[in-house]
Order: sequence, then C-alpha cells, then structure tokens
Amino acid sequence: MFIETEDTPNPATLKFIPGGRDVMGYSTADFSGPESAARSPLALALFDLDGVARVFLGADFITVSKTEAVDWSALKPMVLSVIVDHFVSGRPVVEGQGDLAEEDTLPEDSEVVAQIKELLDTRVRPAVAGDGGDIVFRGYRDGIVRLHMQGACSGCPSSRATLKHGVENMLRHYVPEVQSVEQVEA
Repeated sequence: MFIETEDTPNPATLKFIPGGRDVMGYSTADFSGPESAARSPLALALFDLDGVARVFLGADFITVSKTEAVDWSALKPMVLSVIVDHFVSGRPVVEGQGDLAEEDTLPEDSEVVAQIKELLDTRVRPAVAGDGGDIVFRGYRDGIVRLHMQGACSGCPSSRATLKHGVENMLRHYVPEVQSVEQVEA
C-alpha cells in the first residue's frame, strides 16, 4: 500500500494520503486526544504513538499533529506503519455515528445560512482540505459567522489570518449580511 505524505502550513502537522482509499468519504472527524477518539480504531492506534497530539480524518486523507517533544524523522515512519496496518486489517476507520455539534442559527436566517454554507462547501473547504484540514460551520447570528477549524488548520499559526482576510472577505463580498467571522472551538 502506497501512502503519500505532504507538508501542511502547520509545521507540527503532516498530511498522509493512503492512495486509492477513502478515509471518511463525505464526512470528517477531528480528535484532540485519545479520550475523544474512542470511536475510531485508527485514531486510537495513532494516539498510542508517543508524540501524537491530534488526529484529523478527512475524506481521503489523515492529518497527524505532533508534540514539540518529538521530531518527524522519528515519528513519521511509525505513523505510516500504523496507517498501513489499519487498512490491511480491514477494520473501520470510525465506528458508529459521532455527536454532531449543534448549529447556532435562527429560522429567519435560513437563506443567509444556506448561502454561507454553499460558499464554504464550494470555495473554502476544498482549499482547506488541500492543506490537511477542514472548516466547519457552527453558527450565524447578528451578522457574525462562527466557524471551527479542524485538522492541520487547528492550531496553525496562519489560521486566524485565513479566517479574517480570506474567508471573512469572501463571505462579506458575496453575502452582504455577513459582518465578521469568528473562530470557535468545537
């Protein structure tokens, strides 16, 4: 099994692409530690490695963030081994359904919310996925869009700039009701 590895804008995170394999398909899963990864045999196996700080499962990729205590030269071969072993075993990447965070919106804002989600899905998420992460809509009220950054984007030094200068400017251009964008945690 061939696994391609790519750098991300976050130096503590690498993107692993298991060639020809779906990881999560149309959904994503972000695990900030082993306690949150109980439903993912793959994420749990990665957290068993010393130095793994975060695991993000994308459509066709896995991003792994490391702690400062380890170097990629030591950790990367172990991550590759865990990923290969997992896919060879045939076990599911995630078992059962996860809890979806509730969106904070008002019924009267449904048209604006639909426009925001469409722009995020067609223009923002593909670019963010290319960097090993995802951006999730968490709410819209009083002109403020709340978004959650996942994967390589969570904790990336440039994520706030991406939100403010990229995503916010684009949303404000296409959806006049949008005044600003805020980053929220889970």
